[in-house]
Amino acid sequence: MILQFFVLSQRGDNIVYRDYRGEAQKGSAETFFRKVKFWKEDVEGDAPPVFNIDGVNYFHVKVAGLLFVATTRVNVSPSLVLELLQRIARVIKDYLGVLNEDSFRKNFVLVYELLDEVIDFGYVQTTSTEVLKSYVFNEPIVIDAARMPPLGPASIFMQGTKRMPGTAITKSVVANEPGGRKRDEIFVDVIEKISVTFNSSGFILTSEIDGTIQMKSYLSGNPEIRLALNEDLSIGTSDYRGSGAVILDDCNFHESVHLDSFEIDRTLSLVPPDGEFPVMNYRMTQPFKPPFRITALIEETGSLKAEVTIKVRAEFNSNINASTVLVQMPLPSLTARVNFELEPGAVGHTTDFKETNKRLEWGLKKVVGGSEHTLRAKLTFTQELHGNIMKEAGPVSMTFTIPMYNASRLQVKYLQIAKKSKANNPYRWVRYVTEANSYVARL
Repeated sequence: MILQFFVLSQRGDNIVYRDYRGEAQKGSAETFFRKVKFWKEDVEGDAPPVFNIDGVNYFHVKVAGLLFVATTRVNVSPSLVLELLQRIARVIKDYLGVLNEDSFRKNFVLVYELLDEVIDFGYVQTTSTEVLKSYVFNEPIVIDAARMPPLGPASIFMQGTKRMPGTAITKSVVANEPGGRKRDEIFVDVIEKISVTFNSSGFILTSEIDGTIQMKSYLSGNPEIRLALNEDLSIGTSDYRGSGAVILDDCNFHESVHLDSFEIDRTLSLVPPDGEFPVMNYRMTQPFKPPFRITALIEETGSLKAEVTIKVRAEFNSNINASTVLVQMPLPSLTARVNFELEPGAVGHTTDFKETNKRLEWGLKKVVGGSEHTLRAKLTFTQELHGNIMKEAGPVSMTFTIPMYNASRLQVKYLQIAKKSKANNPYRWVRYVTEANSYVARL
């Protein structure tokens, strides 16, 4: 049972607020934001997704820079509420096309209408975009794509030599083109979040992939879709080990997916509902080639000095680029100053020493496949360290996004749309994106 739902901006502004039962204390949104903003002063790290203040349970997720928050006083399943917040964000994005503060403020009437249909007196009714279309009648005010900030390389859809701008996914599922013409397009994303741990020599200790096949449909007439995956795809405890086989530990499918022919030829058939939804979630712990290899070394060079050397090598093809690469490393608490040395000719690199939490940060705007980059950092301490410097430093963590690359080698072989005519041939766009979930190198 939900007491309140609200959405806050990064500044703490209350964009959307709904009190479903009138039992919550006044100023709960401000109480929540102050606790989240100043959490690091009380406890190391960011605020957890669930915490309690004065008997009120606060649940929150961060989507597109906005904080989606729900409160309750009763003992409810945290995973249930967090999943509800993610689904509310997804439904609003389906209707508005783009999820940001500007679109919220221009469509607050539509957003409140959606919330009243999703949650009634604190109880969840539905989070299906398709079902909501029967009850929600306000038309969205679509944000002009030309005024939106660029979404970066990770938001470009590609198919052969064709390119689809990142704004392709910023369309509302209920708004038509000017003149009332219906968009006939379907987008499929294969998104993988990888977790890898290296030892100090760069050898892999643990590796795992959490992936999803995400679909967003703008098709009219509810046609049937057939999605073909790798024929040599193996799931679970199968002993199949063909050359180049993709072996998943487990997977689950959306309720609209029919698996009649999946065991035979690895094809999925479904009638996609309106809006964005995960067709398939999967997990893989079989050995795979990680996109980056990290090595890190820290050595004492004097009684008050030490030197850190971090090397990052891109293990993917040279025709692929990684973007928004950020390398971080905790340093000893007595670190007072850090001097950085980049390799000659380094372009688009940034370095910083966060003195408040003693953290080294190295940013790389773009990393080309096959390239190697090195950072050296000379540390100066306020007093001599009386202990093992290795215990206070590290591990090195890394975040990145690699468009058109997937580590598991899972592929969408083809996407067929039934009952299409020659005059009406919908566009089909498939992209692959790999992101870091937990990418760590030990010292």
